[in-house]
Amino acid sequence: MLKTINDFLNAVDSFVWGVPLIVLILAVGIFLTIRLRGVQITKLPMAIKGMFANEKSGEHGEVSSFAALCTALSATIGTGNIVGVATALVAGGPGALFWMWIAALFGMATKYAECLLAIKYRKVADDGHIVGGPFYYIENGMGKNWKWLGKLFAIFGLCVGLMGIGTFTQINGITSAVNNFFDPANAWTVELFGRDYSWTVVIAGLILTICVAAVIIGGLKRISSVAQVVVPFMAILYVVAALIILVTNITKIPAAVVEIVQSAFGLRAAAGGAMGAIIVAMQKGIARGIFSNEAGLGSAPIAAAAAQTDEPAAQGLVSMLGTFIDTIVICTMTGLTIVITGAWDMGLEGVAVTTKAFQLGLPFPSQAASFILMVCLVFFAFTTILGWNYYSEKCLEYLVGSDKPGILTGYRWLYIFCVFIGPFMTVSAVWTIADIFNGLMALPNLVAIIALNGVVVAETKQYLEKVRSGKMY
Repeated sequence: MLKTINDFLNAVDSFVWGVPLIVLILAVGIFLTIRLRGVQITKLPMAIKGMFANEKSGEHGEVSSFAALCTALSATIGTGNIVGVATALVAGGPGALFWMWIAALFGMATKYAECLLAIKYRKVADDGHIVGGPFYYIENGMGKNWKWLGKLFAIFGLCVGLMGIGTFTQINGITSAVNNFFDPANAWTVELFGRDYSWTVVIAGLILTICVAAVIIGGLKRISSVAQVVVPFMAILYVVAALIILVTNITKIPAAVVEIVQSAFGLRAAAGGAMGAIIVAMQKGIARGIFSNEAGLGSAPIAAAAAQTDEPAAQGLVSMLGTFIDTIVICTMTGLTIVITGAWDMGLEGVAVTTKAFQLGLPFPSQAASFILMVCLVFFAFTTILGWNYYSEKCLEYLVGSDKPGILTGYRWLYIFCVFIGPFMTVSAVWTIADIFNGLMALPNLVAIIALNGVVVAETKQYLEKVRSGKMY
């Protein structure tokens, strides 16, 4: 019976994250790139400048644009950047990295549009705090008759946060990484719930639960304040480690880039297998790129809506940097280290691929390289827990209303409880269910983006005119 359920869920997952959704997300990105005249390329310097700009007094919002970006990055930068890239390269070859770049390039336009709409159609709740996201630009932008579509998005988002990606899978990943480093032989165990667990799993789970509770009970401002510190720290730590590998193997980079491009177009495939190689590389690379940076899924606009700005286009520019940082920077670092060291072709899977790349590439003892990667995994997964709590809480708030603080507080404690039991969950179907809901989130969001693309173009033109006239930075 259990096998039948798992087979069914895997079939649904393959369908949801199959070619139709991937093509749809990519097509929306291409369409917006044309409509916005390549805003993600031509206005990239402006976006970087805006990320560090000071908020102007009198503007609406709860947190700075940078804090909103960090909150979004806290959810997108996760184990997918380390494990997901490795999985894509093993399945699709080095060429998968090239197609991840393509997904990110067009995904930046999508992220720009959805976060612009988040600011444009956000609202102030009765208690004075800012609420926004796909459900609000669906309801307020497309009209009240489409409110059911906004509720559908909220239901999917709530399920993603509570049933897997936000809780079980992340805390399970953290405790597994800690256990594999400190007690791989499970020499120190304790019996709980009829099974033996390493003390490292129990202790790490308790510490993480306490840390999560301390942050999320404080709400958005505490989450964003923690994200502003942890996200740059974890990203810099990981990028520095990857850069050390690239610098110490700098002579191998040109050959690695050639291999990536050739693999992307099937030029290294055996005779007759080129087209098949291209399709596999495209599917794995684009799917992993979309899944990693979440462009088009509708999660980042929920965080963007709280930014302290009155210019929708300005926040759209800052928010699109999330896709750039997540995929063009961090995923590329992971991919290059794996290709340069050849770890993708050693018969390994998952995190073992990236671990092997770090062990071979870093001029440190293997144990030290493994420790660095473990620390990165812990921080990546921890911030994903925080980010998805915020996202799913806002989905619940839309469904039940902002005037029910008791329900929202109860949800936070339920979320914390799910984090607490996460290390002891062994149901493999949990990740698959969360994966399905994550893909389903994209459908209502993409419908709204297409329907409101004219608004995005008009807001962009208006903002750029202000910049040209000197009324804006």
